[in-house]
Amino acid sequence: MEIDELGRELRSRRAAAGRTIASVAADAGLSVPYFANLENGRGNPTLAALAALGRALGADLRIELSAADPGRDSESPLPPSLIAFARTARFATEAAALEDAGTPGARRRLLRAMATMAAVSPRPLTDLDWHRLLDTAILISRPA
Repeated sequence: MEIDELGRELRSRRAAAGRTIASVAADAGLSVPYFANLENGRGNPTLAALAALGRALGADLRIELSAADPGRDSESPLPPSLIAFARTARFATEAAALEDAGTPGARRRLLRAMATMAAVSPRPLTDLDWHRLLDTAILISRPA
């Protein structure tokens, strides 16, 4: 992963969590300028810094060495319209309800599932589309 890709992923996860650069940097024990530079695709982070950022963002740091595979798509950051939708009261309420019903990490899991569904669309999704995807996730997560 290149530093600019890392920056986009950090920004996407931070924004999806509704957090500020300062709050994530503080939780990770890093300076605000250091974290801001990483988000902007600059810097040379240590593994310790990346692990701390992962913990602050509720993510695991995974390091993998593998053969280059040019046909493999890397996981893309969340679409900006999904990040905006994730900040709505409805999304927060539904994610909390799923968490309360026994779905650990519901917010993160919902975001990943919704982003995955968006990847099959030939067009960018609208707010109404995000509502529909959230409705679908709620319906299929209910007990039979």
